[in-house]
Amino acid sequence: VNPKDNNTFASASLDRTVKVWQLGSAQPNFTLEGHEKGVNCVDYYMGGDKPYLISGADDRMVKIWDYQNKTCVQTLEGHAQNIASVSFHPELPIILTGSEDGTVKIWHANTYRLETTLNYGLERVWSIGVLRGSNNVALGYDEGAILIKLGREEPAMSMDAGGKIIWAKHSELQQASLKALEKEEIQDGERLPLAVKDMGSCEVYPQTVQHNPNGRFVVVCGDGEYIIYTAMALRNKSFGSAQEFVWAADSSEYAVRESSSSIKLFKNFKEKKSFKPEFGAENIFGGALLGVKSVSGLAFYDWETQELVRRIEIQPRVVYWSETGELCCIATEDSYFILKYQSEAVAAAAENPEKVTEDGIEDAFDVLGEVSETVKTGLWVGDCFIYTNSVNRLNYYVGGEIVTVSHLDRTMYLLGYIPQDNRLYLGDKELNVVSFQLLLSVLEYQTAVMRRDFDTADRVLPTVPKEQRTRVAHFLEKQGFKKQALAVSSDAEHKFDLAIQLGDLDCAYTLAKESASEQKWKQLAELATSQAKFELAQQCLHEAQDHGGLLLLATAAGNADMVAKLGLQADQAGKHNVSFLSYFLLGDLERCLEILLTSNRIPEAAFFARTYLPSEISRVVEMWRVQLGKVNEKAGQSLADPKDYANLFPDYEASLQAQQMLAKERTKVIPAEDWKEIMANYERKPLEELNALADEEEMIDEVLDDKDHPIAGAIGLREELTGGEPSKLDTVGGITTEDLEAELEMDLDNLKLDDIDTTDVNLDDEELLED
Repeated sequence: VNPKDNNTFASASLDRTVKVWQLGSAQPNFTLEGHEKGVNCVDYYMGGDKPYLISGADDRMVKIWDYQNKTCVQTLEGHAQNIASVSFHPELPIILTGSEDGTVKIWHANTYRLETTLNYGLERVWSIGVLRGSNNVALGYDEGAILIKLGREEPAMSMDAGGKIIWAKHSELQQASLKALEKEEIQDGERLPLAVKDMGSCEVYPQTVQHNPNGRFVVVCGDGEYIIYTAMALRNKSFGSAQEFVWAADSSEYAVRESSSSIKLFKNFKEKKSFKPEFGAENIFGGALLGVKSVSGLAFYDWETQELVRRIEIQPRVVYWSETGELCCIATEDSYFILKYQSEAVAAAAENPEKVTEDGIEDAFDVLGEVSETVKTGLWVGDCFIYTNSVNRLNYYVGGEIVTVSHLDRTMYLLGYIPQDNRLYLGDKELNVVSFQLLLSVLEYQTAVMRRDFDTADRVLPTVPKEQRTRVAHFLEKQGFKKQALAVSSDAEHKFDLAIQLGDLDCAYTLAKESASEQKWKQLAELATSQAKFELAQQCLHEAQDHGGLLLLATAAGNADMVAKLGLQADQAGKHNVSFLSYFLLGDLERCLEILLTSNRIPEAAFFARTYLPSEISRVVEMWRVQLGKVNEKAGQSLADPKDYANLFPDYEASLQAQQMLAKERTKVIPAEDWKEIMANYERKPLEELNALADEEEMIDEVLDDKDHPIAGAIGLREELTGGEPSKLDTVGGITTEDLEAELEMDLDNLKLDDIDTTDVNLDDEELLED
């Protein structure tokens, strides 16, 4: 069916003709003759500029017809068997032909040059399917079908610094401007309602459209040629043959790659220099330096002298330069590198040729960062590199930090950034344009920080909106400027983390008080402890209800009052473990037992009483019987009480006496500084001490130090006194007889005999005489 007139259609026949018919008529309008054998297929050209038909026949020929003049305008030869299918592509300037020889040939629709031949080894080709609005092509074979994608996905469109966009729609160039839009009403990611203006038809089929840096000219490349137009009126300024075209940073300079070995440089539209790179030229890249990709890697050349600046062993896909020419992004298939161009080092090397190697100047670039991410399109704004990646995220890289601006719902291509609008503009392959807000003040601040220009950063900071301050603070933190980040951040959580990192107790205390978060109080307590601010640490631990931390702090400080208060608080808060341990450390065994009982841990209470408080065993056993009897009455009755079954509890009576002896000791507070002089509890044997005390009562008083504490080794002394080796008395337990005599003399010197009451002493007592 004719796309321009749905009432007419064409037919192909084995009678070697193509006939054009009118709906409702039994006779054809006209017949096209020229094939030598039967015609198998026919298709109309879908564009509006050419009244063409295409046909394929068993004579292995493909013919293009002008159906208005009823003439054959071109014959395509090259297939080895019958032609089974032909098609004009609706989007690309190509013709597709399929044959029984198993190949699909792609021809240029304007020059009729054979571009490529496809052979997938699936036997004969029978059909070719195309879809308007898509670059996809479906191919049908004897052995199956295959779907391929042709051409560039990226649209041929470009935007200048003022917001004027030029794009190619087929061979037509169109223009749209962002100036007429109401910027306040623009929503992120929404399609912009642009007024489109036709600029005219292009002599070549545009594959790329690109403004020069100042936006005055635009170059259109395609079909192995380039044409430079004035951006305003689309007047032809220059043209020539080129496989690739790139602009220099200077708007009047550009370069073209004519072949894989030749590059030409132009200035003010006149050829300036032609040179052949040493290793050939697969691709070229514009910017501050001319980049040439070859089998040896990427080589950068000076635009003026064409001297090699640096050769890098990398296979780039694209190279992006910042406006200042200081920063460069080299994007490969799976990652990108951020480099800093050292122009001073290059200038110095020009004066010292011995510093230049066969790979150029080694110090020409410094690598600032490497990111394992695929860059689809990118551009620089200041020192920030903005890009879209392979998973349709819009990100920007600055100072080693990657910030995600948006997650895109489809593949988008960057057009440019308009500082006055604080907006970034992107286009898709359907030529829709969308935008996203990206504040210039934030980018300027980050750029100033990267350049260590803090005066400029301080001037820009007040223009950064408060909701963006935290993002800026995270950036400062990553650059190592934590103090500045603390001053800038508006997020309380972030500020607290920074205050902790900086050791700023006052700021952290204020923030912790505002948040009333237990976790923050614990972090602050840890910081205060590390700075020996124990009062603050204690307060923080109280606020955090961290009884375990308080116990550690109190015991480390040897603060018995604090331990006592903690025991009471922990008990009230139901923290029985901390409360028990606090009272146990203080020697308040009765309170420990009560905690076990009130927390319903009666079996533990029974064993605790058996060990430390034998006088309480009967009471606890009775409670245990009641509790266990609820589960198993027989088991409950099997519990023995020492008052009923004394035979099962040897030394029970002695343990009661030992309890009384130790209870007197517990009433005395022992300073922590005396710990070296005190025998450890696990070394003491109270029952043996009790027996020894009874045996020695008439011989020697309990050996105590000047503070009435049991002296380490005293028990050993008793054993020696009662056990009988007089030769060891001199050095029992490390205490010599000289020490004992000296201590006795001191006691006698301090003794006031006048104060002694002797009224009850009977000097005639025989026992005294015997002694």
